[in-house]
Amino acid sequence: MASQNRKPGVSQYGSVDPAPAQPKGSVQSWSSTLCDESLPMFQRMRSVFSLRNHGSDEACLALCTGFDASSALLRHELAYVLGQMQNDVALPALIDRLADEKEHIMVRHEAAEALGAIGNLDAKPVLEQFLGDENPEVSESCEVAIDLLNWCATPEWEKAEW
Repeated sequence: MASQNRKPGVSQYGSVDPAPAQPKGSVQSWSSTLCDESLPMFQRMRSVFSLRNHGSDEACLALCTGFDASSALLRHELAYVLGQMQNDVALPALIDRLADEKEHIMVRHEAAEALGAIGNLDAKPVLEQFLGDENPEVSESCEVAIDLLNWCATPEWEKAEW
């Protein structure tokens, strides 16, 4: 009966993830699972969080390959965890997701927020480009991301005024 009361744990990123990371594995095995469309979504999501927790450039790039997935939910989650990782190697893939007007709105919104979360000012011109996007989910996410980048670039003594 104790297992009925068990709750998901908090990750090293301070989030409660929709699937627990796998304690053992490799970037190659997790990447293979992530990209295998025949596997259950829960299993694929476990690989997402395993790769995120690994934290390496290699793991980050493996997550970026997942943007070829047919599931918009999975692509959204990929953008979210790439933002958590704050790794600059994800910038090109996230910019591609944001710029793809055929991409699901949920993915574009999350890509914009991830670009802000990474904190690299190189993303600012791309975010500014989509401030006028016809979809408020995208334009408002770009606005928030730009504000975050500006806040990060603000000297500490000025941040209290934000």
